[in-house]
Amino acid sequence: MEFWTGLLQSILQTALSPTTAAFVLAAIGLNVHFGFTGLMNMGQAGFMLVGAYGFGVSVVLGAGFWTAMLIAILAAVLFALILGIPTLKLRGDYLAIVTISAAEIIRMVVKLAALQDVTGGPTGIPGQKYRHVFTELSPLPEGKTTILGLTYANTGVDDWWTRLVAWGLVAVFILITWALVRSPWGRVLKGIREDEDAVRSLGKSSFSYKLQALILGGVMGAFGGIVMALPAAMQPDSMGRPTTFNLWMIMLLGGAATIFGPLLGSILFFVIRLVLTSLAGEFVPASVLSAQQTEQLAWILIGISLILLVVFRPQGILGNKKELSFNV
Repeated sequence: MEFWTGLLQSILQTALSPTTAAFVLAAIGLNVHFGFTGLMNMGQAGFMLVGAYGFGVSVVLGAGFWTAMLIAILAAVLFALILGIPTLKLRGDYLAIVTISAAEIIRMVVKLAALQDVTGGPTGIPGQKYRHVFTELSPLPEGKTTILGLTYANTGVDDWWTRLVAWGLVAVFILITWALVRSPWGRVLKGIREDEDAVRSLGKSSFSYKLQALILGGVMGAFGGIVMALPAAMQPDSMGRPTTFNLWMIMLLGGAATIFGPLLGSILFFVIRLVLTSLAGEFVPASVLSAQQTEQLAWILIGISLILLVVFRPQGILGNKKELSFNV
């Protein structure tokens, strides 16, 4: 009984964690790229990294919170322009190769030893160097608060303030996505996704709309990178290729071209991993599976689940088969 109670509490902790919220934000941006526009962006982690380091480096160099946020947003916009202007005429796997390469270039540049004094190189930037500008904005009183059986400090490293802001951003971006998709602008994006040539024949600049979508989704990814870095530290390898692949898994699990798919997919992704590792750790002897092997097994089972999902329900949990017509 104690195990199951602890497991339920761990599930709630995971579902409400800032990391889960960060992946929701980045997955919403990826959904704007692929789900609603049909852009095969395999470098969403690059936008997360640009946003996180734009914020962190700015604070280390003396910028305040709002200035650092503006710099992070501008950095994501600039990255989208540099990436999109020469490449958005590409389709399908060609665009995927370019985007994943661009994200890897950004990650390797950040890791350069020559930039150690600015970016921290391979070790990154410790949280205490940039988190204080965010913590100082907290209106919450000092001390700890218990909500739904979870006790955290109101303000600090692992706190309610970060969770409130992170999930507030999730709500804001879900609302923005819902409003934009229902607008004429969003309907043009869907038209590009389904038949770009038809959109061009109507006098619309598909390139312009795709660039706008790339910028919007990239800014959402940048916010995800900032939220991901706030409770811990800023480390380039934490926003590499595996992060992008996880975001794709989250989006496909919840359902591409859906409003709440990234939210459901992200929560399920992290909760399923937690449940699998917890059950294996409790009921499988250590002589059979070590902790590291249990983690690897969880990833294998998640991969198998994704394969089965794509085969038997390609639209995802919340998706609609009518939304699966892509011109990529």
